[in-house]
Amino acid sequence: MVITDILTHNAKQFPQDISLVELNPQFHENPDLSWKEYELVEAIPNEKYRREISWGDFEKLSNQFANILLEYGISKGDKVAILLMNCLEWLPIYFGILKTGALVVPMNFRYSSEEIKYCAELADVKILVFGDEFIDRISAIKSQLKNINYFIHVGDECPVYAQSYEFMMEGASESEVKEPLSEDDDAAIYFSSGTTGFPKAILHSHKSLMSACLTENNHHAQTKEDTFLCIPPLYHTGAKMHWFGSLLVGGKAILLRGTKPEWIMKAVSDEYATIVWLLVPWAQDILDAIERGDIDLKNYRLNQWRLMHIGAQPVPPSLINRWRKYFPSHQYDTNYGLSEAIGPGCVHLGVENIHKIGSIGKAGYHWETKIVDDKCRTVAQNEIGELAVKGDGVMKCYYKDPKATSEVLKDGWLLTGDMAYEDNDGFIYLVDRKKDVIISGGENLYPVEIENFIRKHDAVKDVAVIGLADKRLGEIAAAIIEIKQGYNCTQKDIADFCMGMARYKRPRKIIFDDIPRNPTGKIEKPKLREKYNVEGLVGKLTHS
Repeated sequence: MVITDILTHNAKQFPQDISLVELNPQFHENPDLSWKEYELVEAIPNEKYRREISWGDFEKLSNQFANILLEYGISKGDKVAILLMNCLEWLPIYFGILKTGALVVPMNFRYSSEEIKYCAELADVKILVFGDEFIDRISAIKSQLKNINYFIHVGDECPVYAQSYEFMMEGASESEVKEPLSEDDDAAIYFSSGTTGFPKAILHSHKSLMSACLTENNHHAQTKEDTFLCIPPLYHTGAKMHWFGSLLVGGKAILLRGTKPEWIMKAVSDEYATIVWLLVPWAQDILDAIERGDIDLKNYRLNQWRLMHIGAQPVPPSLINRWRKYFPSHQYDTNYGLSEAIGPGCVHLGVENIHKIGSIGKAGYHWETKIVDDKCRTVAQNEIGELAVKGDGVMKCYYKDPKATSEVLKDGWLLTGDMAYEDNDGFIYLVDRKKDVIISGGENLYPVEIENFIRKHDAVKDVAVIGLADKRLGEIAAAIIEIKQGYNCTQKDIADFCMGMARYKRPRKIIFDDIPRNPTGKIEKPKLREKYNVEGLVGKLTHS
């Protein structure tokens, strides 16, 4: 069985049941109303605020898009990229691509024009599907994208060089596409990055996607009656792979476009969500809003909410203890994963192990784990080494990069790059990252990339980017900058210069100091982390 078979099954078994709901709180005239206030004013959601489709609609739309792709010459093994914000069209397009036997290539909506170009060329993309938000970025590089045969636009303002998705879908065939697929066939290319920050293309098979369905459903026991609230971006393996557990049983999903605490609580309440996956900053924001009095839990229907789980970055135990104070009946789980292992689930805490908060847990369903030394030998319990995982969700390879593949795949085991240890009970604890990746609000930031950009400033002699602990985001990027002699440079000058980077990559703190280097010329980042990862530096730090 492949994952498109699950969609077809759901469409036959539950054709009229709702599969997906899209919520756009910014379009609601009173987006922050609790359900009690909402009913009092008898507000009726308009089409821009709330859209939904059934399982039958989902299958029909996927078939239509698959047939469009076939008409445009797409065949098995070709690559079709998606560059969309979360929306009701996203998943039917994803499944339509898979139905043709082509590979789906989701792209990060934060990518700059140059990053889009790089990833499209790396993945051999033939068709690019994009939304209104990306018109300027695509237009800037359109003439350079020689391998892309067609651009398909989803939205209101279709540029002249693109085909309108809405117009194309009006007359598209709804017939089922009969392309034979097996679990070993290539299915998707997701993007990660190496130590330099340049994205790598991660190739996954249909077996990987199916493994995510089975693992997620085993961990969180989704049923047809559950409703999954999906907030993170669908281009990321995390959000989608958690939803796969609901897909397996025909459960409903809510796509919420926004992360304000009031919007999350309203969505849980109005849509009777039972499962919510949060990032640490969002959980932190909800708790802060409760404690400020901005959110009164009595105003929301929350008795049905049974599971809150968190992933994408280390989870402070204090946050979960605080969460349980306000939501004592919630089941809680932590999920660990990486795109090379089809996202979350290769390690998970388990709802029954809340006494082990702080650990990422044990090997997930149908997964194996071990902690190894530099020669891939298993280390003893309580000894720090590199976490390695093995399972059906491990990538096939880094696409067109055999050298990078050989560095992380060893006899079926994936070296994660995370340093960890296993306690006497077999629970795994992360202690550091082997590479200098900074995880801020669930997004990976790569210091070398940021350093290389800042070094272009005329006044900068040297720079080191490190992660500083942050209560809300887990970590933030801090740039320690050494200024050339004779130059005058302010923190605002650096902050303004960094506007040339994608917003999420800009350092949150700027510090002027000397950069220590060892005798071989390497920056001594451990010294900088020790020096600045303490409180009481308000006078030396500034938010950019």
